[in-house]
Amino acid sequence: MSKILYVEDNVDTADAVKIILSSAGFNVETSNSGKDCLNVVKSKDFDLYLLDVMLPDMSGWDIFRKLKGNKKGKFAFLSAIPVSLERMEELKKEGIVDYVTKPFRKDDLIKRIKVILK
Repeated sequence: MSKILYVEDNVDTADAVKIILSSAGFNVETSNSGKDCLNVVKSKDFDLYLLDVMLPDMSGWDIFRKLKGNKKGKFAFLSAIPVSLERMEELKKEGIVDYVTKPFRKDDLIKRIKVILK
């Protein structure tokens, strides 16, 4: 079973995504801040780090930059901030495997996570 860490400051959104992905067979943990995320990953590894861009204490970009050289899992964003195709190409070169924009359809999110973790 693939392990996912979803970092999202909105507790309702974090809970909803956890329920959606757990019902699809993924083992999901949530973290509600950058600081908490960095504490969690000190003792655990995940197959996917799913990051919100806007967090209260640091951005998802900052978390990605801190973890990308130290963690073997994949990184993706789940954010309300849209990105252009050009920016997505730049992100892929940096190591981001996908960027899902909120709001999303439940079946689309599950399908994209399955593709990421294949």
